Amino acid sequence: MTALAASWLPLSAGERAVAIEVLVHGPLSRTDLARRLGLSAGSLTRLTKPLIESGLLVETAEGAALPEARQGRPSQPLDIVAESRTFLGFKITDDMVYGVVTTLRSDIVARHDRPLTSHEPERVADLLAEMADELAGRHPSLAGIGIGVGGLVEHQAVVGESPFLLWRDVPLAGLVEERTGLPVVVENDVAALVEAETWFGAGRGLDRFVVLTIGAGLGYGLVLGGTRVRSGEEDRGFGRHWIIDPGGPLTPTGERGSAVAMLTIPAIRYQVQAATGREVTYEEILAEAAAGDPMCARVIGEAGRALGTLVAQIANFVMPQKILLAGEGVGLMEVAGRAVDDAVRANRHPLAAPVPLETKVSDFHDWARGAAVLAIQVLVLGAADSSTQSDQLHGP
Repeated sequence: MTALAASWLPLSAGERAVAIEVLVHGPLSRTDLARRLGLSAGSLTRLTKPLIESGLLVETAEGAALPEARQGRPSQPLDIVAESRTFLGFKITDDMVYGVVTTLRSDIVARHDRPLTSHEPERVADLLAEMADELAGRHPSLAGIGIGVGGLVEHQAVVGESPFLLWRDVPLAGLVEERTGLPVVVENDVAALVEAETWFGAGRGLDRFVVLTIGAGLGYGLVLGGTRVRSGEEDRGFGRHWIIDPGGPLTPTGERGSAVAMLTIPAIRYQVQAATGREVTYEEILAEAAAGDPMCARVIGEAGRALGTLVAQIANFVMPQKILLAGEGVGLMEVAGRAVDDAVRANRHPLAAPVPLETKVSDFHDWARGAAVLAIQVLVLGAADSSTQSDQLHGP
């Protein structure tokens, strides 16, 4: 595969700021765009001209014109040409690779999944390259690849540690770049999901935003000032050490009543199996709890109370404008929503405002989309480290 040259790169700092603002919040009139970025009309014209000429920005159709003022000629809103480039996003699990192709605005236009039969890094890179090659045949405008992995990722390139894949210090970005010729960015899968929701989803435009994921494990992401908080502790298992009920079930490492022990899918399945001797799926447990099965109802009820307690504690300390609950385990809310609400109220001040909790039923393609957003950030920002996005996304 040959890398596709991005004709509109490199961008200057000012051009990047304009591109990001329109990408995330557009279409925008020139007046609105200049106000958001604190630019004069002349400076904005200078910055937008090369972006329009290169095909990254476009003036929208006459019918969509926005009035710049009460009188005078209406302004043509500027928008991103979302289909001008497409991006690959991969989510790697212990037995599958889930892939998506997205537009520049992260809309999924294709899905492609393959079984993962080996955890050997070279073989995983081979599989990703094969999938990229197959998708490139149908989407020749591919401009970058994002990869989400459960584990600790360093410099958006090296998987420092992944308990699911049993990896240490694997230079995954380099391995895939060698095989595809495309720029590659690798990130912790929860961090990738947080970035996607911050730019294009539930957290867009918010200063304080939290993502809490429930699935095989627990994930937590914090956005302050519109920017994801980066930390070396991002994948150090916060839920295993966040004790919800000191008398609750044990974790594999001995902490009793932690969020992991009470909320994750494997822990819930284990509790039901230990009590009944039956091996049942998470979906079956939810269905039986809803139907009134005493054991399943007790386990799911306790999980709901644990989730409500965790949400309340996060709200008490972070004071977010919104908490997004995502992941393959959020079906818990449909069955135990009342227990969650009761626990939230019990752990909040009586006069505290309601916790703005949003639930998003997500599958692994949503995680893959998050990885694609990382590639979008890298290409638009022109750097492998997108931590500079704060000043550009939240201008005056």
